[in-house]
Amino acid sequence: MQKPRLIASDIDGTLLDPFEQITVRTAAMIRRVIAADTPFVLVSGRPPRWIPPVADMAGLDGYAVCANGAIVYDIAAARVLSVHGLDALVLHDVVHALARVLPGIKVATERAEPGPDSAGAPFATEPGYRNPWGDAESNVRPRAEVLGHTATKLLVRHEKMTSEEMSLAATELLGDAVDVTFSTNRGLIEISAPGVTKARGLAEVAELVGVARDAIVAFGDMPNDIEMLRWAGHGVAMANAHAEVLAAADEVTAPNSQDGVAMVLERWF
Repeated sequence: MQKPRLIASDIDGTLLDPFEQITVRTAAMIRRVIAADTPFVLVSGRPPRWIPPVADMAGLDGYAVCANGAIVYDIAAARVLSVHGLDALVLHDVVHALARVLPGIKVATERAEPGPDSAGAPFATEPGYRNPWGDAESNVRPRAEVLGHTATKLLVRHEKMTSEEMSLAATELLGDAVDVTFSTNRGLIEISAPGVTKARGLAEVAELVGVARDAIVAFGDMPNDIEMLRWAGHGVAMANAHAEVLAAADEVTAPNSQDGVAMVLERWF
């Protein structure tokens, strides 16, 4: 393709190396992209509150797509621009259905963060929920309360299954009533409102900055990146990516441990 007009990158397993850092080579490439007046957009399953440390490392102050496309976030203003959530009734119905076919699940919800004056905790877990990334952040509540507010993302955990096994069962059961994906294979699936994917969130950002989809290069490594890679003009999978991501991409680059993002962008910047 010709020189892209927008770069979109997943964070974990893609932009960050295995030590959760941005390497010198990749950081230099991001600076060159920005110097060329080309937006560099973070597109992640992370909530907005987990974006600033990465944005600071990368020197970014534009837009981020969070919660697998459910939120568009203005980094510089620390402001949520749009939210596509699951209401409480849907959350209860989904969990009730899943509990019948996946006994032993534990659930958590992410909620939108309108700003620093927002009331209520943005993350809630029922007793027994264990986060694959550690439990430093927890807000334990009864299941009914966890599911009692509109959420940007429902997280369903089963410590004796893989995420892939859970995703297959959930997709067969729930169909297109919701969007089911995963970003780790450690027994965790992530559920969003129907049609809410990273592709949808990135499309919102592309419209904000006036860039056509065929002028976008996107990078990713896990199934929650597939729709984005297919939607963008050029979708790039990391060599360390899930097999389904490798199959969906237009190109496979080096792994995140070897500056795969920078390697591709050096063609144009």
